[in-house]
Amino acid sequence: MRSRVARPAVFGVCTDNRGYPASLEVGKLYPVIPDAEAAKHGYIRVIDESGEDYGYAAERFFVLPVPEVLAKALSAHSGARGRQANRALQPAVASRRRLSPGPLARTPG
Repeated sequence: MRSRVARPAVFGVCTDNRGYPASLEVGKLYPVIPDAEAAKHGYIRVIDESGEDYGYAAERFFVLPVPEVLAKALSAHSGARGRQANRALQPAVASRRRLSPGPLARTPG
């Protein structure tokens, strides 16, 4: 039987939160949700401070692949801090896959 090789978790460090001060904190790690369609348009999908995943311009983040064991440790540690937990490190349960305004935002019609 072939063993499954775990793909490293990917996090993005916010380097620019202009226009989104309530949603992103500079220097903070955010889990990246793989999204090929967003990437085609220069966007990256992250779980932001709202706890939901949104698309932001990829240039706002420095992307870091991290071993799964580190990703789990970050998630466990953030949950232990209670109210001050970094919700951005919590996994999204039910994603609505919304995007911030940009080329991927759909218009009716």
